[in-house]
Amino acid sequence: MTIKGIDVSAFQPEKYRTAGSDFVFIKITEGTSFTNKNWVAQRKTARDAGLVTGFYHFGRPGPVSDQVDFFLSKINLAAGDILVLDWEDARLSSAWKDSWLKEARQRAVGHKVILYCNRDFWLHRDQSGFAGDGLWIAQYNGQPGNPDIRAPWVFHQFTDHPIDTNVGNFKDKAALKQWSSSLVQLT
Repeated sequence: MTIKGIDVSAFQPEKYRTAGSDFVFIKITEGTSFTNKNWVAQRKTARDAGLVTGFYHFGRPGPVSDQVDFFLSKINLAAGDILVLDWEDARLSSAWKDSWLKEARQRAVGHKVILYCNRDFWLHRDQSGFAGDGLWIAQYNGQPGNPDIRAPWVFHQFTDHPIDTNVGNFKDKAALKQWSSSLVQLT
């Protein structure tokens, strides 16, 4: 693992430190009513730095279609953008998670759609093993690239200090760009 990245949300400024990063995930929406007011400027910061960009939606109870609509209505997607469901709300079932991932994949053809969750959700709440096009696992174990799970993963968030920091399971940024831009086969 040689690539590193960060996760930014409304808690981070519009301009943030990009040195040493190959990718960034930016929170855009939550449920059907919250939009990160900084996300457009945060995206500009990422793109100006040449980072691979991903955008995430924090799921909340409510109809899947309404949340996919809300999320996608905020984004002007560019080739290679990665879409993410942030599955942290214990009121959301594994079936809800699966439905969101499948609908987002069908609606954002050509874009990778992945799942973000912590180790507990993956091991104890997930019932399908479905993570869309890849699993972004959060386990703050201080061991970049060594989450304590047996499932394949593409990103590992290993610390939240001083910012949510991740590694990607790719040889280099070029490999990540190739993966994020490759056509998605719906299953």
